[in-house]
Amino acid sequence: MSLSRRLVLGAGAVTALGAGALGLGWWQVDGPGAAQPASPTRNLPRPLGEMDVTLTDHRGRRVTISDWVGRPSLVFFGFTWCPDVCPTTLSDISLWLEELGPDADRLNVALISVDPERDTPEVLADYLGYFDPRIVGVTGEPGEVARILGDFRAKAERIEDVNGDYTMNHTAGVFLFRADGSFGSIIDFHEDRRFAVPKIRRAMKKEQP
Repeated sequence: MSLSRRLVLGAGAVTALGAGALGLGWWQVDGPGAAQPASPTRNLPRPLGEMDVTLTDHRGRRVTISDWVGRPSLVFFGFTWCPDVCPTTLSDISLWLEELGPDADRLNVALISVDPERDTPEVLADYLGYFDPRIVGVTGEPGEVARILGDFRAKAERIEDVNGDYTMNHTAGVFLFRADGSFGSIIDFHEDRRFAVPKIRRAMKKEQP
């Protein structure tokens, strides 16, 4: 099914988290909600090297998250029936990669689906054809997806509608990890490219301050 068709079908069904909650990842990690946590690392994603979850990419290949260590990573949670946040963010990521130029080839860039019931590898492959080809779609069994959400300290919630269909509310924000697998930062939904691209470049630096 084409992306435009998905947007038409999904637009009437979505029950978004709201502008503030859509930036939940930012609120938990970089925003005021993290200003005085009970533990300094309570809301931070685990290092990629500690994530032993294995999923499947849009080419049908098995992917273990810990194998991303060795290259900087950009990771986003979403789903193909998302009418607004996901295509907007994937379009933004495509523009960021273009601006980074050849340096973008050093990155792992992944969309992890929060809707494995509908997002098969084949569906993800069709959907991602509209965006930068370096973006990898990843899906898996519901239990595996739940585990990786927990590792990222991210959230996803299935919302049923009156027509018997459903949409997914989920953390919006692009997670940045350094090459050693440690968490670097998060880019909030709709963050200006003038700030987003420098964040990526900082996460890509080999030497950390």
